[in-house]
Amino acid sequence: MTEIEHDWMAERFEKHRSRLRGVAYRMLGSLSEADDAVQEAWLRLSRSGGGDIENLGAWLTTVVARVSLNMLRSRQARREEPMGPHVPEPIVDRADGTDPEHEALLGDAVGLALLVVLETLSPPERVAFVLHDLFAMPFDEIAAILDRSADATRQLASRARRRVRAEPTVPDVDLDGQREVAEAFMRASREGDFDALVAALDPDVVLHADAGPGAPGTREARGAETVAAQALGFSRLDLDVRMARVNGAIGAVAFRDGELFSIAGITVRGGRIAALDFLADPERLAGVDLSALDG
Repeated sequence: MTEIEHDWMAERFEKHRSRLRGVAYRMLGSLSEADDAVQEAWLRLSRSGGGDIENLGAWLTTVVARVSLNMLRSRQARREEPMGPHVPEPIVDRADGTDPEHEALLGDAVGLALLVVLETLSPPERVAFVLHDLFAMPFDEIAAILDRSADATRQLASRARRRVRAEPTVPDVDLDGQREVAEAFMRASREGDFDALVAALDPDVVLHADAGPGAPGTREARGAETVAAQALGFSRLDLDVRMARVNGAIGAVAFRDGELFSIAGITVRGGRIAALDFLADPERLAGVDLSALDG
């Protein structure tokens, strides 16, 4: 490939980069791994020359999907025992707006609660659901990626869809309303008002907390009174909690003694909090980009 051809191919690739990152992030729940998958797609395109590729977008999406599938399988093989809920890497913005680059990456709502549920799927289920339900790829094309029949691939997506629909993953559209509910919950937590905490929570609220492998404490709690009791416990830690947007929806970033303590995605549905997803793993928190908070 000549330098001119290389530059031409790079220009064509860049037009697809944002979408490819979006596909990979939904597959992997990690920005760094998503970037690795996209970079691998570029390397394969460079080696191929790309001259005989009719539909470059579809070709690149297929490569990213296959790379992501292999990464998911490798990740699954490394987990010898279930560790409880795994909260993926969140995308954090200021409470009053989302960075344009993040908007392009997130597209339609890809809340933290959805990614937590996707983490419970098998790699083939996750690939089938993401490609079909979130990116409208036909089942016959997905089947070729998974090396399954179209009918088997359709069944994988259906199982994944049932799992996603069984959990509160879609927040209310009104961001101001989301924020009002979240602020009422945090105010009740600071004031130690148990009844107000329960009132802000959906009766079937679910809480996921990921503090890292081997960390003590509750990893999952369900029900308004149980989650309210957990919130009262956290209120005694003297945290500096700041409102933020987490994956496009309302959320919160907590600091303790000036150090990042946790990031929470808050799913508000029907005017109450239906899900709380906390990432509190110090090692993984160290890699989260919070630069948008200072923008």
